[in-house]
Amino acid sequence: MERIIYVEETLRLTKDLIRFRSTRANPDEINRCADFIESYLKKYRIEYQRLNYRQTPSILVAPQRDTVPVMLMTHMDVVEGPDELFEPYEKDGKLYGRGSIDDKYAVALSLVMLKENLQRLHKQGDRQSDLPFGILVTGDEEIGGANGAKKALPRVKADFCIALDGGGIDKIVIKEKGIVHLKVISRGKSGHAARPWLGVNAIENLIADYQVLRTYFKAKAPDHWHRTLNFSRIHAGKSINQIPDYAEAVFDVRYTENDDIEELVEKVRDDISGQIIVEKKEPMFVGGDSPYLDLLLAIAKGTRVGCEHGASDARFLSQSETKGIVWGADGDMSQHSANEYVHINSIARLYELLDRFMRKVPEIDRW
Repeated sequence: MERIIYVEETLRLTKDLIRFRSTRANPDEINRCADFIESYLKKYRIEYQRLNYRQTPSILVAPQRDTVPVMLMTHMDVVEGPDELFEPYEKDGKLYGRGSIDDKYAVALSLVMLKENLQRLHKQGDRQSDLPFGILVTGDEEIGGANGAKKALPRVKADFCIALDGGGIDKIVIKEKGIVHLKVISRGKSGHAARPWLGVNAIENLIADYQVLRTYFKAKAPDHWHRTLNFSRIHAGKSINQIPDYAEAVFDVRYTENDDIEELVEKVRDDISGQIIVEKKEPMFVGGDSPYLDLLLAIAKGTRVGCEHGASDARFLSQSETKGIVWGADGDMSQHSANEYVHINSIARLYELLDRFMRKVPEIDRW
């Protein structure tokens, strides 16, 4: 009966959270979603902090002590989608809706687990300060986390962090690729489109530079653990009957520990005719060894560790030298898609494993 209760509550709460259109274009909805989370915490008399940095809310719940043994990190913001994606529904053992797997099921699960563990402590005569874990819910993971996790994580020292935002029941992620956004600018000479020999077409120059850039991304490795390049955006031309004198493109690069990005950019700069600019660089996430990970693997038998090509707020753990992992329920890589969903039975399994883990966390100090 206990399992049915917490799974059903997690599902109800997930559905409530999905109905908030908490996208980048709707900051008011992100704040309303944060208000809803606050109301849940207040209902169960859970002490928390609401952090705001540049109008981005984060919710932090932690034991009142210098160090939190374990932190569960999730996010309430989602990517855009049609209206129907914000009306959750269940079908064939799956919960559908925007944020179902990325990442509102995890927000709901961490809230329910927090409440259940705190109530158990109260029955034993203990207080919130005796909790073996805390939670952090941020509001800008989908746009980089600069005002959420990056600002909130330094406020609390955690021995171990579990970012419930990737992987799967059978896969714990201990490494994620880093991110670089490169802009390439090509210039030319404008003129009338009827006399192309009198001008220099900047788009053609950009295409030539792109062909050169591509040559630096031919590596092959097992499981594609090598740097990759995606042609993400292009802007060029003002009029169809004019030779364009300016063109720019932005590329999304994902890199591994085997890459020296500064050296790579310098080589490309020497090889292309246009200008190359590093617009953004984010570090890799590398989890590192930890007795907490050892404990979790002992409990979640059959679960393996691995790497992931995408990125999450886990990369900010390096700021505070915090060990951690990325883990979560199963959604068949449907995040950001038109049919995003989470497997309901995997939520139950994840909750069960995490609950067993949290009960064992206090024993870590005796290892």
